[in-house]
Amino acid sequence: MRILVVTISDRASQGGYEDLSGPEIEKILLARVPDVEVSRSVVSDEPSQIEGALLKGMGADVILTTGGTGIGPRDNTPDVTRRLCEREVPGIAECLRLKSLEQTPQAMLSRAFAGTKGDTLIVNLPGSVKGVRFCTELLLPVLSHAKEMMAGKGH
Repeated sequence: MRILVVTISDRASQGGYEDLSGPEIEKILLARVPDVEVSRSVVSDEPSQIEGALLKGMGADVILTTGGTGIGPRDNTPDVTRRLCEREVPGIAECLRLKSLEQTPQAMLSRAFAGTKGDTLIVNLPGSVKGVRFCTELLLPVLSHAKEMMAGKGH
């Protein structure tokens, strides 16, 4: 399985802040997903940068983004992802929000989105290390099945 992890952060993309969330996702994937190939990139919160990174990642089985999912003025990740995707997968975002709400009331402010473009599943994850650790673990059981479904292999 090929997975691209895209960190979306103005500060990290400018070198003023070390990206910790992207490496955390990669660490979990490498430890828990058989035969996984993980690549990572870091872009700013600029919509054109986010879109470019997502389009460049087409062909991966899964793209996991981290950051930019809240209600701040520079939180553009869900808006760009929604515009780019052809089909929404609301159950993923709903589950991540619901389960995250058990951890923190701030999960109510998440606008994270999940959808597909072609044969690629795109999932927005929060920007915190704790949040991505929790949400990545929640996603692991469905990634292989999602890949098979998008390839037309059914249930």
